[in-house]
Amino acid sequence: MDDPGTADDRAQEPAGQGLDLAPFRGVRYVPERVGSLSAVTSPPYDVVVRPDGLQHLESADPYNIVRLILPQATSPAARTEQAADTLDRWLSDGILAADAEPGLYVYEQSQGDTLQRGVIGALRLSEAGEGVVLPHEDVMAPVVADRAALMRATAANLEPLLLTYRSEPESPEAVDAHGTTGTAAAVIERTVLRAPLLATTTEDGFHHRLWAVPDPAEVAEIRKDLSRHQALIADGHHRWATYLRLRTEHRSPSPWDYGLVLLVDTARYPLRVRAIHRLLHRLPVRAAVKALDGLFRVRTVEGPLTRALEQLGEAAAEGNAFLLTGGGVFHLVDRPSPDLLARTVPADRPRAWRTLDATVLHSTLLDHVWRIPDAPDQIAYIHDTAATVAKAERDGGTAVLIHPVREEVVRDLARQGVTMPRKSTSFGPKPATGLVLRSLDT
Repeated sequence: MDDPGTADDRAQEPAGQGLDLAPFRGVRYVPERVGSLSAVTSPPYDVVVRPDGLQHLESADPYNIVRLILPQATSPAARTEQAADTLDRWLSDGILAADAEPGLYVYEQSQGDTLQRGVIGALRLSEAGEGVVLPHEDVMAPVVADRAALMRATAANLEPLLLTYRSEPESPEAVDAHGTTGTAAAVIERTVLRAPLLATTTEDGFHHRLWAVPDPAEVAEIRKDLSRHQALIADGHHRWATYLRLRTEHRSPSPWDYGLVLLVDTARYPLRVRAIHRLLHRLPVRAAVKALDGLFRVRTVEGPLTRALEQLGEAAAEGNAFLLTGGGVFHLVDRPSPDLLARTVPADRPRAWRTLDATVLHSTLLDHVWRIPDAPDQIAYIHDTAATVAKAERDGGTAVLIHPVREEVVRDLARQGVTMPRKSTSFGPKPATGLVLRSLDT
């Protein structure tokens, strides 16, 4: 495949010191070779609720992308080898094929009142200290090692990260009929008037459309605009850390200097920010509640889940609050002891970090009160609220539901170089996996 740093001389290098988004030859499913595009897509690898969701996706279509991003075998080495063999076979059999020429891609997701548009491309990698791409969450080394092994074996970016940036308001004389000009947004708004490369609706009700932007002038327009911006990692911290690790393993310049991303301008298309909940596999909810006696206020609240979440939101507006459940009863936990917080929450961070629900959950509850290590056999991180509750009730564990943090808080901490506890936020809608891949084979 083409090296995005050298292949397309027609697209000028960006002039600024910000984001450097390069065109690439997207690898996509050949529609005539699969049952339907919706049947071969998947949520991002860390959103798939295993094993139920994994089995559902595998049975949806023999070519579902989950067989690449979450291969199933008896050992880690066998899993990565299986993914590489599967990808090679799908390419040789014409299930997947690379587009004829490099370009950027405009991607749209919509459902009801929700509309999100952004640009997919190969982003030049930068370290956190360079201030171009801002992480806001910590990562776990085993997860990065797992993703790195998969990317090495497949020599591919199988799913884009979700990054956000914020454009500046433009002067009235610079605005065209589409509301902007000379920017990435202008290209996006022009592009969506054309016929898309593909369109599909996934089972969650989201409509997806993808367009190629191969024209050198439009590519240059996007790149010049983005070169003035920095980005916040909204989703994909472990994959970003994986990109950085793999870049160090290859002599530069090479395709490994870049990683596949979706960039969304949240000034135009605000993302939804949701919480990521915790499932404590080995802690029954009765024991979890008992351990909080004298440390937090604990109240039983009425269901159903929607009503209990409303009460959680009201309590979270006043301070740290959590909703525990697992046996059909909801327990609202709030008003932590100030002395307890002073003993357990590190004091060397900004107040905005110290008062995060995720900080109190990890530093105070998990580390100090419940003494549960942050390991996969102890804690599962689940995006879907109802699924978290259902698994806790079925397995006898404790679901810990938290309220989402505001995007402004996340961005402010990231600009200060302060990372939040991992899996603190869930930005969305997330891009569907399987619509466009990037091969790193040269």
